[in-house]
Amino acid sequence: MVSVTNVDGSNPGPTVVSTPDTVQMPTGNLWKVGTFLLSLTPSAVLAATAPLQNFANTGIGLLTTDVVVVTYGPTLTPTANVAIANARVSAVDQLTIQFVNPTAGSLTPAAGSYQVTVFRVQPNWSAPASGNQLDW
Repeated sequence: MVSVTNVDGSNPGPTVVSTPDTVQMPTGNLWKVGTFLLSLTPSAVLAATAPLQNFANTGIGLLTTDVVVVTYGPTLTPTANVAIANARVSAVDQLTIQFVNPTAGSLTPAAGSYQVTVFRVQPNWSAPASGNQLDW
């Protein structure tokens, strides 16, 4: 990978050119990545179910094209026998989490700080027509 100070490869010094400081690589489709703590209060999960629960107006500014990973926050003690199975952005700034309760009784997931990591895909990116998806 070639490292340059600007597109034409010269050091612009005090007379800065209007081109970017670095060459954009033609690979990769992530635009932004961020991790946030959200205070959530999940509802009870009935016995032997895995319902979806929606949390609107997160304040993160989530987009439906974002990929999210949700885990218990660093100070939150998970409720025994309740797991996070899946998470997604179901509407603008709305986080949907699927909790699983495999037990014979109703359980309520812990309320508190959940860690949400957001992966935002480049808005102008599209998958190649053929070939290895990682080698475009």
